[in-house]
Amino acid sequence: MVLLFRIGFLDVGWVDFVDITLVSILLYQVYKLIRGSIAVNIFLGILALYLVYLIVRAAQMELLTTILGTFMNVGVLAMIILFQPEIRKFLLVIGRGTEFRENIFKTIANWRHQYHDDFDVAQVIEAAKTLKATKTGALLVFSRDTELKFYAQTGDALDAEVSKRLLLSIFNKNSPLHDGAVIIYKGRVKAARCVLPVSENDHIPPNYGLRHRAAIGMSENTNTLILAVSEETGRLLLARNGKYLRSLKLKQVEQKILEYLHDTEPVRWEDLKEEEAETAEPAKS
Repeated sequence: MVLLFRIGFLDVGWVDFVDITLVSILLYQVYKLIRGSIAVNIFLGILALYLVYLIVRAAQMELLTTILGTFMNVGVLAMIILFQPEIRKFLLVIGRGTEFRENIFKTIANWRHQYHDDFDVAQVIEAAKTLKATKTGALLVFSRDTELKFYAQTGDALDAEVSKRLLLSIFNKNSPLHDGAVIIYKGRVKAARCVLPVSENDHIPPNYGLRHRAAIGMSENTNTLILAVSEETGRLLLARNGKYLRSLKLKQVEQKILEYLHDTEPVRWEDLKEEEAETAEPAKS
């Protein structure tokens, strides 16, 4: 190993420096992923305990090392159980951003984009305009990659062409299908009254109801775009990759939907600054 520098009795080489840098980046990315949720407190507690374990082992405190070592061995399994949602989210993020996915599926992606050219977004915008004016709560999930069968099975299957009248009928307050989300895939309404995962992010404004939390939660768990219409104020919210844009105009909503369907989003939503993703007043649902 090539020696870089020495700290006391420790010899630090280039490999050690790269190793420490990569671990720091990994820990920072994990922290970013769980920031704002209750899991961050558990993570910091486990990290502090592990640092204590390393210190007592280096100091050759045999009893404490044995006790903490036993806890660490069991702690791996405990972490998998405790952080199951975060681990799943982390793997989803990796799966979305890999070069393999970008290159291997390029042909399939182009085919999808060609299909979405025929998708009449105007029908969705006209429906959103009416829902907004009448303050009718609504939740629409747009998927360009998968049918979201797991979530579709929680509701009622439809497989109908997207139209303004259909969406207004579904979200009518007297309709048995209005309480839940609509899943739209390949220009068709696959299912209605679907149950979505609710976000546990502590940074979401407290006056946001379950509809908006479900929109953000769905965006955290899947590669989808979610449109929520507030039942209290009629304001529109778009959620993507755990980030959300609120109090949008209809033209902005149409632009974001088209960018998502054509995979031409100019900015990765997960890289948006908080102040940029939350520029308007909060909306209730």
